[in-house]
Amino acid sequence: MRGSAERQAKMLLGVTTEDFIPPDHPIRRVRKLIDNVLVALSPKLTAMYAPTGRHSTPPEHLIKATLLMAFYSIRSERQFCERLQYDLLFKWFLGLNISDDAFDHSTFSKNRQRLLKHDLAQCLLGEVVREARQRKLISEDHFTVDGTLLQAWASQKSVRPRNEEGPPPGDGGRNQSVDFHGQRRTNETHASTTDPEAKLARKGRGQETRLAYAGHIFMENRNGIILDLLVNQATGTAERDAAIEMLDRRKPPRKRTTLAGDKGYDTKAFVAALRERGVTPHVAQNTSNRRSAIDRRTTRHPGYAISQRVRKRIEECFGWMKTTGGGRKLRYIGKAKNQLWATFTAIAFNLVRMANLEAQAA
Repeated sequence: MRGSAERQAKMLLGVTTEDFIPPDHPIRRVRKLIDNVLVALSPKLTAMYAPTGRHSTPPEHLIKATLLMAFYSIRSERQFCERLQYDLLFKWFLGLNISDDAFDHSTFSKNRQRLLKHDLAQCLLGEVVREARQRKLISEDHFTVDGTLLQAWASQKSVRPRNEEGPPPGDGGRNQSVDFHGQRRTNETHASTTDPEAKLARKGRGQETRLAYAGHIFMENRNGIILDLLVNQATGTAERDAAIEMLDRRKPPRKRTTLAGDKGYDTKAFVAALRERGVTPHVAQNTSNRRSAIDRRTTRHPGYAISQRVRKRIEECFGWMKTTGGGRKLRYIGKAKNQLWATFTAIAFNLVRMANLEAQAA
């Protein structure tokens, strides 16, 4: 028999958001992980706010909201707040009731400087890594580093000579036509008026030059969990400089460790810097037009071949951050804000990875 489309509204409902989330939903494992991390981080969150005054949106809500944007590929904060108003899973993840209103999207902008000032994202990443270490999911001996270009939120039209005064000539209108073909434009002579920190860069010969930042990941080799992440300006030595910086931010190793990388890291200076720090360089040999800095002392060991195979797992991290995490093109202007986004996206990747690993082991 055909069902009736007419429904009588119920005045009272004895349900919560908990009743709408399936017991075996994967996000339940993720929420359990992030709740444990936020409990450990609670003293630092308390220190970020004044003891008196009007109550603000809890920082736990902002942190979880940022993670949800990465989990579900939500492009903007305005779009997230609109969805939070009616999405029961989002409200459940944040710990809200069904009838609670979503906070305004401007809350993200107002609190972003507070997050940057207290370096909260880096502290949160450290707590997530500590949680993974307690669960025996991290290798302490073998690591991989790599970098990629992240397209900046600025167009080629915004690239103007540094010594230019006044607006560029155009044909009028909101989106003016700018003819820059045939001009020689370099980072020394030109800069973007939209995002001055972004640099002109390209991935290889014959490819398009774009305004971009360089993103770098420091990964452990056992399960492919991100231990550190750095966003800096795209220069010729950005990858090697970032690798040394992230290596120096870690505690000195108690025993010999290895660091894998692609051919771009095969330079005498970089290999020597690793050996000075007690790290065995497992970078790929670059013998295209010169002699490799990696010799038989390293390549003869079976561990070198294993590192060369496992290091490619780092591309999964970059792939997830660019597709699911929405990093194909950056959404913020400036290195600091994009570093904040990248760190939170790396945290989201780690939480999903850890939840999947424990589900497989169960």
